[in-house]
Amino acid sequence: MEFVIKISQFLLSLSLLIVLHELGHFIPAKLFKTRVEKFYLFFDIKYSLLKKKIGETVYGIGWLPLGGYVKISGMIDESMDKEQMAKPPEPWEFRSKPSWQRLIIMLGGVTVNFILAAIIYVFLAFGYGDIDIKADSIEDGYWIENPLLQELGFRTGDKIMAINDYQIVNYSDLKKYFLEAKVVTLERQGEIKEVNLPEDFLGQLSGSKSRSFFELRYPFIINTVADSSLNKTADLKKDDVIISVNGTPVKYFDEIGERLEQYSGQTVSVKLLREEQTLSRQLQVDNNGKLGIFPGGNLSDIERLGYYDIIKKEYTFLESLGVGTLRFKNKITDYWTQLKLIFSPSTGAYKGVGGFKAIFDIFPDTWSWPDFWNLTAFLSIMLGVLNLLPIPALDGGHVMFLLYEMVSGRKPSDKFLEYAQTVGFFILITLVLFANGNDIFKALFN
Repeated sequence: MEFVIKISQFLLSLSLLIVLHELGHFIPAKLFKTRVEKFYLFFDIKYSLLKKKIGETVYGIGWLPLGGYVKISGMIDESMDKEQMAKPPEPWEFRSKPSWQRLIIMLGGVTVNFILAAIIYVFLAFGYGDIDIKADSIEDGYWIENPLLQELGFRTGDKIMAINDYQIVNYSDLKKYFLEAKVVTLERQGEIKEVNLPEDFLGQLSGSKSRSFFELRYPFIINTVADSSLNKTADLKKDDVIISVNGTPVKYFDEIGERLEQYSGQTVSVKLLREEQTLSRQLQVDNNGKLGIFPGGNLSDIERLGYYDIIKKEYTFLESLGVGTLRFKNKITDYWTQLKLIFSPSTGAYKGVGGFKAIFDIFPDTWSWPDFWNLTAFLSIMLGVLNLLPIPALDGGHVMFLLYEMVSGRKPSDKFLEYAQTVGFFILITLVLFANGNDIFKALFN
């Protein structure tokens, strides 16, 4: 069921972005009376799953979910329709239109991507507001279980005070500033320390087997008891909180593992908090030092138990316009920063580049509309930025040649554009193979 939820979100988001991106090319093409021969969701190599011709355009769904396209008459694109290009230009063809019209058609897709992302962020701000955690309320620091972070000198309980010269005010600041982190200032048991990160930290983090980062320390809130657990018949309920083991207080889930190891194969006395009542239970620890209980909990539970100061902000629609626009601007800036790091070999950030599996993995295994729209907005920005790269076969490559034509007054020859398209296509294939190859490598060796 979890796989079905993830794949449904992945395909819905991908389909929405592809259709709207291609619609961004389709609408101005139609406005400028340019013939559009095909409008496809996914690629229809050899055959289509569905297709229907309406007017002069064939609308369809292909079988290969690697993107989509609109085929515009008289345009040198991935179809490489040399037969049509060998004929004299027709007035309804792309190549017959003024350069400024062709530029608008080519920029239409990325424009829609950026507008869509901005609109999503505005409505997310209006509908859900903002939720964050004050950093100074995280009194007992973070849970550090990633071996790489431990090797670099971080420990569970560290309070992160600053990254480079940026003070950490809210929990969300950690991921915001860590992209370009060189020095991390932390407090450990009242002592201030600095951890210097290696230049290729991002590469090492991408190659790490653990996906964890600086995690919030949650109380041990019971979610479910495994069917195979020795405690299946114990009187345990969802949302019970384990607060002590054999008389020793347990504030966080990460503390209980070490406590239970010494009681492997034994019975322990556990205190539970259930709706403001304290209860005692005798629980059995298996030979592996486990109770067979799966933890749960969310920010609402943390707030209810008084662990952290939760910041909640609600916005009017007018306020949401400013908040959403600022969030859109910051996300684009962050993504450009990521691209610069990826294209700097010394950072090792290229190791974190992923393909379709990486995109699939970022979707949660439970359906959450805020998460879905947040991820869709980010992917829309990613699609827009990547399409602006000056690589022939991408929108940015076409725009590059159009700008050259508008500045110089000379249009590149069709033969040159065909060669450029071929080179661009091979560059794209190489990038796709590299990204998806990274996914496969991580799946096999991490």
